[in-house]
This record gives sequence, structure tokens and C-alpha cells, in this order.
Amino acid sequence: MEADKFNMSLRKFLKQVGVTSQQEIERLVRDQALASQSTLKVKMVLTAEGTGLKHVVEGEIDLS
Repeated sequence: MEADKFNMSLRKFLKQVGVTSQQEIERLVRDQALASQSTLKVKMVLTAEGTGLKHVVEGEIDLS
């Protein structure tokens, strides 16, 4: 495995995840008028096909 190629591919994927996730959360808050809530509980689950990977990140987003 070529480390530089792997790192660039991984960063590209993570950037796509970050940008599209932010857009979806913003759309959700706007379209469902969630701005009246103080927080939004979120969970991100990362899996990789053909592996046992299951990485879960949970958190809260402040909407105030």
C-alpha cells in the first residue's frame, strides 16, 4: 500500500463525509424547524464492507 495515495484517498472521503453531513444537518434543522430546540442528539456510525469495523460517535449539537 502506498501511504501517500492512501492518505489522500482517506482525507478525500472524510472531507466528503464532513461536508455532506453538515449540509444534511443544516437542511434538517431548517426544514423541520428544529431551531426551537436547544440541542440535537446525533450519532455517526462508520462501517467498512467486508470487515468487522463498527465505529460509533455520538454527540449533541447546540442549536441555540
